[in-house]
Amino acid sequence: MSKTDMITSEEQRLIEENDRLRKGFKEKKRIVVKIGSSSVIHPETGGMDFVKLEKLARYLTDLHNQGKDVILVSSGAVGMGMQTMGILKRPYSIAKKQACAAIGQGQLIGVYERFFREYNQNIAQVLLNKDVMISDERRTNAKNTFIELLDMGVIPVVNENDTVSTEGIEFGDNDTLAAIVCALVKGDLLIILTDIDGFYTDDPKKDPQAKIIPMVEAIDEGIEGMAKGVTSRFGTGGMAAKVAAANICNDSGADMLIVSGKRAEIIHKVMEGQNFGTVFKAHKRADFDLISYLTNKSYIGR
Repeated sequence: MSKTDMITSEEQRLIEENDRLRKGFKEKKRIVVKIGSSSVIHPETGGMDFVKLEKLARYLTDLHNQGKDVILVSSGAVGMGMQTMGILKRPYSIAKKQACAAIGQGQLIGVYERFFREYNQNIAQVLLNKDVMISDERRTNAKNTFIELLDMGVIPVVNENDTVSTEGIEFGDNDTLAAIVCALVKGDLLIILTDIDGFYTDDPKKDPQAKIIPMVEAIDEGIEGMAKGVTSRFGTGGMAAKVAAANICNDSGADMLIVSGKRAEIIHKVMEGQNFGTVFKAHKRADFDLISYLTNKSYIGR
């Protein structure tokens, strides 16, 4: 074995720790799954990917049937509204974005309702805004609603209430929203399904030499420097937003996984411990305070 092929003791430790974390996924009890617009919409046409959504409903129902609490955070309302109205470019104005969300939100939940019904799984729509989470009373009410729905065996389907969101009371992206929901309900794992295979050393769409990082033990300046903020035709956010979401998740005590959403069956594979995507390791902070993340803009939509 050449020197370049030799694995250092630290590299071996990281491999073993990554393997340990992955094998522990099957023991997770409360799981939040976030799917982005790029994973629910055909980029060529703007139409919904019904095959993927049907499979998503199947795999999430199967997780629920294993005795796990499941919450789905789904983007796609604005994109669906755009497609319905023949709008090709994501709106910049708040009013047009809200109008598209109003048109698409009912359609989106209707699609989920039909697919989950195929597997006798009840769902409930939950629309949230940042101001709901900042208010102690409203945040407690939201948490109690989530817990009651989970106790009833229902899968909540969550989105930001874009129809009434304005600058200052919006989460900015559903990665942040999913992390906040995970922290609110004391989730064990957040799975983010996106259009990239995981967290890379650089944007793999631009740099062919970029390498995937299987596990992130701690988010430091080096990790933040690798993150790239991008906006797609149908979605917002990017890797920078996902790193910000990982900060919230990890500090609250939950692992977070970034993985490709091209195939919904990836959920089944990662829950079996297979090594896909990038896992951000939990490191619960004793002084974790969700409000500080909601009010500190350095964590929101970076």
